[in-house]
Amino acid sequence: MPVGDDSAQPASKPRPSASQVLVVTSVMFTFISYWRTAAIVLCDLASTAYYIGGIVESQIGRAAPWFILGVMLFSYAVRNVYIESCAMFVRGGVYRIVKEAMGRQAAGLAVSALLFDFILTGPISGVTAGQYIIGLVNDLLNLGPASPIIANQDLLSSLIAIAVTVYFWRVNIKGIHESSDQALKIMGATTVMAVVLIVWCLATMAVDGSKRHLPPVTPDFSRKVDAQGKPVLDPFERQVDPLGFLGHTAVAEALRPEAITGHWWSLVGVFGLVVAFGHSVLAMSGEETLAQVYREVESPKLKNFKKAAFIVFVYSLLLTSLISFFAVMIIPDDVRMSQYSGNLIGGLAMHVIGPQWARLGLNALVVVVGFLILSGAVNTAIIGSNGILNRVSEDGVLPDWFLKPHPRYGTTSRLINLVGVLQIVTILLSRGHVLTLGEAYAFGVIWSFVFMSLSMLILRFRRPGEREYEVPFNIRIGRVDVPVGMTLIFLVLAMASMANLLTKEVATISGVVFTAAFFAVFQVSDHLRRRREGSGGHEHLEQFNQQEADKVSVASLGLTRPYRKLVAIRSPHNLGMLQKCLDETDPETTDVVVMTANVLPKGSADFEATITDYDRQLLTAVVNLAESAGKSVKPLIVPTNEPLYALAQTARTIGAQELIMGMSNKFNPEDQLDQVALYWLNICGPRPDPLSIRVLGPDRDVRLDIAGGSQIPKPGAAAAGAAQLLADLRRGWHGVERLLLAYDGSPLSSDFLDTVMSFLDPAVEVTLLHVAEAETGVEAEVEGRRIVERGAERARELGRRVAFKLAHGEAGPEIVHEAVEGKADAIFMSLRGVYRRGDTSAFASNTRYVLENAPCRVILGFAPKSIPAPAPAAAVGGA
Repeated sequence: MPVGDDSAQPASKPRPSASQVLVVTSVMFTFISYWRTAAIVLCDLASTAYYIGGIVESQIGRAAPWFILGVMLFSYAVRNVYIESCAMFVRGGVYRIVKEAMGRQAAGLAVSALLFDFILTGPISGVTAGQYIIGLVNDLLNLGPASPIIANQDLLSSLIAIAVTVYFWRVNIKGIHESSDQALKIMGATTVMAVVLIVWCLATMAVDGSKRHLPPVTPDFSRKVDAQGKPVLDPFERQVDPLGFLGHTAVAEALRPEAITGHWWSLVGVFGLVVAFGHSVLAMSGEETLAQVYREVESPKLKNFKKAAFIVFVYSLLLTSLISFFAVMIIPDDVRMSQYSGNLIGGLAMHVIGPQWARLGLNALVVVVGFLILSGAVNTAIIGSNGILNRVSEDGVLPDWFLKPHPRYGTTSRLINLVGVLQIVTILLSRGHVLTLGEAYAFGVIWSFVFMSLSMLILRFRRPGEREYEVPFNIRIGRVDVPVGMTLIFLVLAMASMANLLTKEVATISGVVFTAAFFAVFQVSDHLRRRREGSGGHEHLEQFNQQEADKVSVASLGLTRPYRKLVAIRSPHNLGMLQKCLDETDPETTDVVVMTANVLPKGSADFEATITDYDRQLLTAVVNLAESAGKSVKPLIVPTNEPLYALAQTARTIGAQELIMGMSNKFNPEDQLDQVALYWLNICGPRPDPLSIRVLGPDRDVRLDIAGGSQIPKPGAAAAGAAQLLADLRRGWHGVERLLLAYDGSPLSSDFLDTVMSFLDPAVEVTLLHVAEAETGVEAEVEGRRIVERGAERARELGRRVAFKLAHGEAGPEIVHEAVEGKADAIFMSLRGVYRRGDTSAFASNTRYVLENAPCRVILGFAPKSIPAPAPAAAVGGA
């Protein structure tokens, strides 16, 4: 192993070779909080509030908000399906779940439809962002609906969408932390805008009674015409018909407004409700992104994931549903769809109460934030698409070439490049028409949900047993659990998908074409892979970047936490010691370095500075463990001809407090501990640094502490330890109901006050007694009162109320007298001093007097107690 000074090495051992080490990096070793997770998904789900109302109303009329509300409520049921699936597979999502339930072919078909969804998410959001910017410019210039800007709105919006796509392509090349940080900032700005807009809309409705009428519940399936009564044409140059392929059938005619006679609860009427629900499913997009980012959620993984899912549900429910209702209730019918169909929130801002300048200001805020969140949806689309293509590539359907990490950032940049190109091509092909994009987009959304829910239903019977999480409403019949909740979710989605297939011509035709194209590409690629590798199953191995270093260092490993653990690994099939280490580790305080030794022949200095296939297999297993735990690790490959010496030297160099090994096939645990301890003592010299060496097996945990060892806190242990210490300190005041605290306003006395107020049980009554050098006169009285009132104010700042009194005369007798009069159970006073501010000289006569004459216990203090802070990290040494 590379070391700087080997003089301390035992003479009986050969010198390790001075070769380079490999620091292994991968973006998959980083994890994000549940707030960042929610922000990524919300950038897609919340962004739909900007365009979903116009898309759905263009199909089913003014009843759109009711069906959007229904979809948003139903979305939490679908999200439960995703939570259960992610609890089963860290790298889950539609592809993995469908493959496990129905095989590779069905999985390829499902992911092809889903990719169509994600490839369209970016363009529809980017183009809508452009529409909002163009609309704002037109309103600010007061050009009107016939302006040249509006005439070229689609073209200009397309250019803006391309610019946004290129920007977030670059952000995603840098990695999930960069993109999630952008998403979090965007959601912060969106929250401010949403609160302002919702409050303003409520004020408008309160002032103007005509704006309080709820929209109708009945969907309108009439063929669509514009404000002049001319037919609205779809991309196939046919009049838009919400009933699509059924447009000329008897069922369709029975659902037209002129044929409705209150039969909504008949068979035809229920079918109409399902059709309307299907037209609104677009409001539920973004669920798959939640599954794709599950692997990056930090510990505790499932708990944080459920928090993120709930935040997403509440936020999107309030924002999307309220905006949809407000738009129909506040924007006049004659301009809502003709002028604001792709810009409903902008139209809402221009029709609330207030002067023109205020509404323009609100519109500017709405547009700027809308541009940000819709741009954030482009970011989410790239993240989701990249995640899906990663799953496909890991299964061997796409070549491993796509998984090669970026040399600087470690991201799968080649897949991100592919997604960016596909999104830009989609923008150009759609020519910036939002409604067309929205119509096509619905295909992938609904069918991905159907495949997912059906697969999870199958897995309930194919893989029965306990799960970390289950979709609610399950009935046990004999030995079988009947998943009633999951079945109902699947049936609703299946009905909506069939309704969409029959009624959404644009979505069905374009979706089938694009899905077939993606599926064909996957099939050809998989066929070529099988010819190249044979018919055996594909074993996925992670791709890693490697950085060469002359020696191990804290900087090269990027260690930043105060505590450090070093774990020695050697087999991908024996990582129990790493699993236990991760279970015990608090990622907020402790870095985990995982080291494997590349053993060289004795006396050899040859080391090929590259990651071998075996290294990749080993580190892939490490990645899987780290992802399951949601905790980061720092992998390291060290060349050496003496592994145990290299292990001890690395622990010293990085300042590790704990060194963990697995059980050896050759040596018993005690021999392993003795050998590493011998190296450690020789490396450190006569005054060894504290180190805990552990050998972990399936049922053994053998430990040796050197120089007292080093206690690293477990997750939550620091806070729990502080709370326990505080509880112990408070129990020390047992039996005390009234406390007299001698106080003179000095810094030392103020410290005592802070200590008592912090550690004393809140039920204890406290009296501050001002004691100082015996003085008389009005000025001394005023000064004493000012000092003790200041002490009482400090107590109130600490959340406590105290009484206060002034002493007149010698401090000792005054304290005893007040203790007797006030029936105090304890007196708290200074060990030193005669209560002259600034004088802390001797064991004062006043203190002796109180000790000899007090009617209760006396608590003396020299310096305030405090909860001990965590021990500082050991100095990072390097031989």
